[in-house]
Amino acid sequence: MNIVPIDLREIEKHASNIYEAIVVSAKRARIINDENKIEYNALLSTIPESANDEDAEEFENPAQLKISLEFDKREKPHTQALNEFLDGKIEYKYKDK
Repeated sequence: MNIVPIDLREIEKHASNIYEAIVVSAKRARIINDENKIEYNALLSTIPESANDEDAEEFENPAQLKISLEFDKREKPHTQALNEFLDGKIEYKYKDK
């Protein structure tokens, strides 16, 4: 996994301050993560469970392993959310008091 530095000046161009950008992208990252969990659980529910519970403990299910590896290769939710924020794909507004 590579570490990618983030130019804070680029973030400040899209928000009034850095904290605003962090809160907006963090909330979006939570939404993305929840969507990924739902999709992952839906895919896992399609995999038939093995008949023997004893065998399930000893051996890994190759179909489940394949799905897990596919999800591991995806861009992480916080990175995806920050990229969406920088691309201007996230709209946000303040709550009225």
